[in-house]
Amino acid sequence: MAPGAARRARRRTRRARGAWARARSAEDWWWDRLAPRGSECHLLQADSMLLVLPGPGPREAAAHPRARPRPEPQPAPAPGPDLGWGDRIPLEILVQVFGLLVAADGPLPFLGRAARVCRRWHEAASHPALWRAVTLAPPLAGRPAKSGVKAEKQLLASLEWLMPSRFSQLQRLTLIHWKSQAQPVLKLVSEHCPRLTFLKLSDCHGVTADALVTLARACPQLHSLDLQHSVVESAAVVSFLEEAGPRMRRLWLTYSSQTTAILGALLGSCCPQLQVLEVSTGISPNSTPLQLPVEALQTGCPQLQVLRLLNLVWLPKPSARGAAPGPGFPGLEELCLASSTCNFVSNAVLGRLLHGSPNLRLLDLRGCARITPAGLHDLPCQELEQLHLGLYGLSDRLTLAKEGSPLLTHKWCRTLRELDLSGQGFSENDLERALAAFAGTPGGPHPALCSLNLRGTRVTPSTVSAVISSCPGLLYLNLESCRCLPRGLKRAYRGQAEVQWCLEQLLTSAPPPS
Repeated sequence: MAPGAARRARRRTRRARGAWARARSAEDWWWDRLAPRGSECHLLQADSMLLVLPGPGPREAAAHPRARPRPEPQPAPAPGPDLGWGDRIPLEILVQVFGLLVAADGPLPFLGRAARVCRRWHEAASHPALWRAVTLAPPLAGRPAKSGVKAEKQLLASLEWLMPSRFSQLQRLTLIHWKSQAQPVLKLVSEHCPRLTFLKLSDCHGVTADALVTLARACPQLHSLDLQHSVVESAAVVSFLEEAGPRMRRLWLTYSSQTTAILGALLGSCCPQLQVLEVSTGISPNSTPLQLPVEALQTGCPQLQVLRLLNLVWLPKPSARGAAPGPGFPGLEELCLASSTCNFVSNAVLGRLLHGSPNLRLLDLRGCARITPAGLHDLPCQELEQLHLGLYGLSDRLTLAKEGSPLLTHKWCRTLRELDLSGQGFSENDLERALAAFAGTPGGPHPALCSLNLRGTRVTPSTVSAVISSCPGLLYLNLESCRCLPRGLKRAYRGQAEVQWCLEQLLTSAPPPS
């Protein structure tokens, strides 16, 4: 063989051996990575050339055993949300759960947000039983007039589709800060809320007689109306009372120059079933005193249970000389004549109001400086539970009685739960005899007293210690500005623990009066 041919043959042999070695290493790599075990033939793509390689023989496989590749651990599936949990809750249970939240915080904004969660929650949040008490107020109340009107119109547009589907069982509705769109809202209520029983209009304007009369006719169960701090014509209120008067139970008013016309309708027996009547002063008080015919009111509203004339300057209309006393309020349980200024309520006026009220439970006479303990002792009520006689900011300008407080406590010590004597001028000995009435008898029932306000009085440490020891249920004790008590103890105590701490301080120390 020629030398050149031999060299070319050797080069071909070396190239063949190198290709075979490279093919074997490539086969091992593919086997470890991709090739299934037990295959007899493998495909290798190297340098753009596809090679078909025979599988290893049995001897080579025995001589060079190959370890089986370890399977890579599969990652555990991530716990995802259970998309079907909401559908497994019965709709009735979901409505009851929503009802607990609505009872605590009201339907808005919770029900609006819950309706966006899923279809089942939307269905539950749309249940009319959850929309029985609603408060509606424009979100931009208090902003400039143009923004307020725009906000009211936007809310009105939402109510036009919300009321037909949600408010069919609405019972209590409160409208706040409706300056321009109160009339359309009341029209929607008349059309879609036949079960309405209570309506409150706070700081609302533009309410007409037609709207109120239509509402009274469309809602046969409406028996409570609150118009405090709203601008409503007296003619509109009178028209409403003439339509719904026989079923009216509760009425709230703000005193103004038009209140006389509304009271005239009540005096004419327009609302014979009225049980709650409250007349309060507005933000801008009216300086004209209200003349109230007491006997005519007793005749026109014989079922009255609660009468509140709050922070109001009023005086009873003088009765004719020799006239018989009125029928009284046989069912009256609460009388509130609280005022921050001096008023004209005297013992005689109180007697005209309460001479026929044996079931009175709450008597609030704060600011009524003309009332004396003797006048209170003559009242027919024997089961009084709350008595408020505080004189806040008035005691410095008045000549107060220094005796008589025992007449109050000895008459009602068995039933009194709250007693307010703040600012009264009773002497130390008088207060000691009065509060000694709560000591009771050994082995007898404990007094029911749980709240005692002695702010600004001349109560002594020994008297305070005795009343705390005698009333284990005392939860509130106000000793602010009590000049006869030591420093450090002149404050209000809330809760049984604080009251007992006060007792311990009084018993362990006897500082001189400051």
